[in-house]
Amino acid sequence: MAPRVLQAGTISFGLVNIPIKLYTAATSQNVAFHLIHAKCGSRIKQQQICPVCNMVLTRDDLVRGYELAKKQYVQFTEAELEALEHDASQNIDIVEFVPLPEVDPVYFEKSYFLGPDKGGEKPYRLLAAAMAKANRVAIAKFVMRGKENLVLIRPAQDGLMLHLMYFADEIRNFNEIDKGSATLKENELSLATRLIDELSADEFKPELYHDEYRERVLETVNQKAAGQEISTAEVAHRPAEVVDLMEALKASLAKGPGREKKPAVKARRAEATPPPSRKVNTLRK
Repeated sequence: MAPRVLQAGTISFGLVNIPIKLYTAATSQNVAFHLIHAKCGSRIKQQQICPVCNMVLTRDDLVRGYELAKKQYVQFTEAELEALEHDASQNIDIVEFVPLPEVDPVYFEKSYFLGPDKGGEKPYRLLAAAMAKANRVAIAKFVMRGKENLVLIRPAQDGLMLHLMYFADEIRNFNEIDKGSATLKENELSLATRLIDELSADEFKPELYHDEYRERVLETVNQKAAGQEISTAEVAHRPAEVVDLMEALKASLAKGPGREKKPAVKARRAEATPPPSRKVNTLRK
């Protein structure tokens, strides 16, 4: 299915305006389950209940609340929150250009494809080619659904991609994490480097990797829907053995270059074959 246009916009590049269209670049394929009543197979409904008033609430009874302290909230109506949002804007205003390696991937939140809109083909291609030649990516600001976002635009596959980014104060301080204080020996580092070299590839091939868990779940879904009995083998969980680091590195290197990487696996169907409705109800979380 062709990507759906999320919205139109304009990249402001100096005095140049480039009409663009924004598309979703990736979609999660995680398997989703619903909670159902085991007795009758019906999907359950959830209600909004006030524990103080002991009553079921409707949408009209609710407002938003910002928690100042435990059980203390400042209330906002939807209209008050909408008044605080940015005015609707289609502009993606480029602030500066930087080398991509200078941007830590921890700042990336979500990815989108950018395509040219009517009249924007040539400036779109020009910006993509110029950024690729200069080895630079663009840092810009973009209002989306009323919220101002920090974004990165980069050349990719003869086009442009846009990445929503976290702001600096949204990234936690890595220095708060204990990284250990073990002393490394030179021969340990040398062996580890050799192992990395042996396991290295010149390029990343995402088609070599696939979600084995999702495939097992969907296969089981079809088996259950077809009325087959499913048996589950108990998996014994053994505690991890404490091994000598140098011996483990030497043993890994001893396998040599003859080790084989997993071959590319043909993409399986992304979803289960639609089963008869009377048997789907046997599924439960």
